[in-house]
Amino acid sequence: TTGCAFVMWLGEQITERGIGNGISLIIFAGIVVGLPGAIVSTVDSVRAGSLSPIAVLILVVFMIAVIGFIVYMERAQRRIPVQYAKRVVGRKVYGGQNTYLPLRVNTGGVIPVIFASSVVTLPSAIAGLFQNEWLQAIAQALSWGQPLHYLLYVVAIIFFCYFYVSIIFNPADTADNLRKYGGFIPGIRTGKRTSEYIDKILTRLTLVGAVYLAAVSVLPEFLLSGLKVDGLPVIGASLDANLPNWFT
Repeated sequence: TTGCAFVMWLGEQITERGIGNGISLIIFAGIVVGLPGAIVSTVDSVRAGSLSPIAVLILVVFMIAVIGFIVYMERAQRRIPVQYAKRVVGRKVYGGQNTYLPLRVNTGGVIPVIFASSVVTLPSAIAGLFQNEWLQAIAQALSWGQPLHYLLYVVAIIFFCYFYVSIIFNPADTADNLRKYGGFIPGIRTGKRTSEYIDKILTRLTLVGAVYLAAVSVLPEFLLSGLKVDGLPVIGASLDANLPNWFT
């Protein structure tokens, strides 16, 4: 408990100093620290003949493709055009500019994946505390590699994507802020209609982001014969980090 509290405090300190999302960077460090060992293990497998050089080449190409896909999706945005009406205050004219409201495809980042993995592993943790055949059977059915595990994992990722987005983004508040500052979406009435329009787009974007997260988290298990690829937390934390500004 003390160790968890200390790690949470470190994450808060990293976030407060503007380096990036502190918890994500700590997870990033925990994954990257195992990268040299994984490379050495792969080289040893090639030398021992258990892994062919062609398989390694395919693995490298696939990992590069996954990295490119993750970077593309993490930077993807749906830009809603916004116009501001002109206001005359004294001799000055304010507003009258065209801008956009950016909505990320993956608004939740890696948080839904972390929550989903915690929920899926919870039955196994509970079954380990009790010697019960019924609980042991449930834990076995939900263990890693079982079809029910992947199904529950995907459903949990989609659920937590919508749940997290609903917490951090409120379309009604965004619509009210646009109306207060004289902004409006062309062709959409201000107020409730604007809120409904933003919510509709955000719902569709969240579905795309949820499917993307589920695919990146689950498909490598089948394509790489059980080799787990944790590229999403690493790349997501790297893109969100703000190291140059922190150093200056």
